[in-house]
Amino acid sequence: MASNKALVVVTGGSGFIASWCIIELVKKGYHVRTTVRSLSKADHVRQMLVSGGLTSEQASSVELSPVDLMKDDGWTDACRGAKFMLHVASPFPPSAPKDEDEVVKPAKEGTLRALRAAKAAGIQRVVITSSMAATTYGHKETKHFTEKDWSVIAAKDNDPYQKSKTVAEQAAWEWSKENPEVEVASVNPALVLGPILGKDDSTSQQLVLRLMNGQVPGLPQLQLGVVDVRDVADLHIRAMEDPKAKGERFVCASDEGYVSMKQMSLALKERLGDKARRCPTFEVPNFLLSIVGLWDPQIALIKGALGKKDTMSNAKAKETLGWNPRSFKDALVASAEALEKQGMIKA
Repeated sequence: MASNKALVVVTGGSGFIASWCIIELVKKGYHVRTTVRSLSKADHVRQMLVSGGLTSEQASSVELSPVDLMKDDGWTDACRGAKFMLHVASPFPPSAPKDEDEVVKPAKEGTLRALRAAKAAGIQRVVITSSMAATTYGHKETKHFTEKDWSVIAAKDNDPYQKSKTVAEQAAWEWSKENPEVEVASVNPALVLGPILGKDDSTSQQLVLRLMNGQVPGLPQLQLGVVDVRDVADLHIRAMEDPKAKGERFVCASDEGYVSMKQMSLALKERLGDKARRCPTFEVPNFLLSIVGLWDPQIALIKGALGKKDTMSNAKAKETLGWNPRSFKDALVASAEALEKQGMIKA
């Protein structure tokens, strides 16, 4: 389907997932233009690309185009001449905002703005970075999650990020029905770990950072899906290239599916030995966290997930696109080692 000389637009070029998408695209011979909110980030973006394995010449070949998710300015230039788009950009707050519209509105409007720009430019396919947050939240019953599932956005324990990813992806699919000339696919990653390319990438790594630095005295009885960022990038490109991905969603998680926080902590100890000595193994009783959640809004958000034993399947991505992700242990260790390299782990 793809010529290796095609131009690909990657939105949100200063972000963790987008950086690795750019690196893998350039290695495969694609021309890449990435969007950033300001060209003042140009040197930072290119330095991250070099940290991820590109040569200075390869990093310099990546075009940067200034656009804002909430403004129309610049999108025409950003998309001109492109064949594909990876729409990765989306607000990811370090903590829950007071007003959910701070996250939900730009996620939805930014996605629709990117899709409209892609259509106007004649882009053939757009791959949207969604999230398992658009799939697995708000379900009280134990479930086996696949691409057929959607988060229940009316659930009272959903946070604004989960709602933003759900609303944005649903809006994209509604738009796709009315604009079939633009092919759409979505990739729905679980918790994205793996090698960060700079300290700015550490938002999604806070769990590993806190475990390694002994900042978690006890472990909630929570399960999380995990995936390595390099595998996320790989799945984006497969969804971009393969005709079979048209109109499809793809769960993006390691083969293990859900793993408990205790499994994660034990895996770090197993692989890293003394470096992971601060990782806890004690699990906090659910009733205790439920009580704490009465006055701690962050704990209240996870209360509904405590003790759940859900499962998920990445079979569709593997069977349809030939995707073969790393194990959750490999992703965890890659995160910890990269955080150590950045000087963020206590000696």
